[in-house]
Amino acid sequence: MRASSLLAGGVALAAALPLAPALQAQRRADSDRVRYGIAIGDVPRVKGLRLNYRDRNLERVDGVNVTVWTPYDESFGGTVKGVALGLPVTGAGEIEGLALGVLGVGAERSIEGLGVGGLGLGAGGSLRGIMVGGLGVGTGGSLRGLTIGGLGVGAGDRAEGITLGGLGVGVGDGARGVTLGGLGVGGGGELWGVQAALLGVGGGGDLTGLTIAGIGAGGGGRIKGITIAGVGAGGGGPVAGLTIAGVGIGAGDRMRGVQVAGVGIGSGGELEGLSVAGIGVGAPRIRGGAVALAVGGVDVTGVVIAPAFFRIVNEGTLHGGSLSAFNYIKGTQRGLTIGIVNYAHTLDGVQLGLVNYVRDNPASRRLLPIVNWGNGR
Repeated sequence: MRASSLLAGGVALAAALPLAPALQAQRRADSDRVRYGIAIGDVPRVKGLRLNYRDRNLERVDGVNVTVWTPYDESFGGTVKGVALGLPVTGAGEIEGLALGVLGVGAERSIEGLGVGGLGLGAGGSLRGIMVGGLGVGTGGSLRGLTIGGLGVGAGDRAEGITLGGLGVGVGDGARGVTLGGLGVGGGGELWGVQAALLGVGGGGDLTGLTIAGIGAGGGGRIKGITIAGVGAGGGGPVAGLTIAGVGIGAGDRMRGVQVAGVGIGSGGELEGLSVAGIGVGAPRIRGGAVALAVGGVDVTGVVIAPAFFRIVNEGTLHGGSLSAFNYIKGTQRGLTIGIVNYAHTLDGVQLGLVNYVRDNPASRRLLPIVNWGNGR
């Protein structure tokens, strides 16, 4: 067995001997392709310091790459690992480490690490780390980390982390984290975390977390959390949590939680919780409490305070109580109404007021002062 092992080893050695010169030649070729130390000009591969006016043949730099201008349009494919320095502009296919341009920095695919562009910084793919652009930061892909644009920040995909735009922030997908835009924040998808802008915040998807807008906040999907808007807030889907608006709040679907609006609150579905508005509150279904000058619904369960007018329409039902000058229930009242005038089609409860009318009561109790009552049908 020992003899066979020695024989096999000898065969392998004999086979490898002719390859040795070729391997040595390949190492010499690789060594010739990589310049070590300081390289001046358009040297493709450098480990050390590379100085060039404008890159056309850049493949890879491990160290520091210094340029005066961005690569030629067809030559953004190289990689810089270390420092990419633009005096005033630089760029590459990928940059990992420090990317610094007196005027700007650009990458065809991605920048990862710390990127600073005096005017702007951008990438066709993704930006990861801390990115700062004097005027703006933009990427066709995603943002992750801390991103600051003097005027604006834009991403074709999602932003994650802290994103700050002097005038605005726009993301094609959505944002997660803290997103602040001087005038506006907008996303095609979900905005999750903290979103704030002087004018408006809007997402094509959900708004989740803390949303603050000087004028309006809106989401194509759900709104969940705390939403504060100077004028209005609304969602295409359900609204849940605490929502405060100077003028109005609206949702195409359900609202749950506490809603407070200076003028009106309306839902195409259901209001569940406490809804308080200066003028009006309305929804097909109301569950909980509603307080406004006028309140209207189809199916209301809970307590309503409407100094001017409360109305149930479409043969709906009140389950609970209402305090209003005029309680106008074109359906069934189950509970208590207190007002100047109380009207109901069917009564299973009590009316207290100056004028109390129940359409389906016996003739002797159809119209009564002070109090009227009924046991339904």
